[in-house]
Amino acid sequence: MRPERPDEVAATDEDAAELIAQLKELAGADPADVRRVVAEVLAALDRAAGGALREHLPETIRHDAGLDPASPARR
Repeated sequence: MRPERPDEVAATDEDAAELIAQLKELAGADPADVRRVVAEVLAALDRAAGGALREHLPETIRHDAGLDPASPARR
């Protein structure tokens, strides 16, 4: 793994700040929609990571995202 350059870290921080702002804006409209969108994003990230993300998430979040073996996967 190569070390990150300061400009890459700044870009990542800016991206994260923009995503947070978008989620806050969406949350003002309907918190249930935000939960659904976040669950879908987490499920997509977990698929992209080959299932490695789910082990780092709390059980309630895994369940909401359909990543718990006992819960049906959301689409």
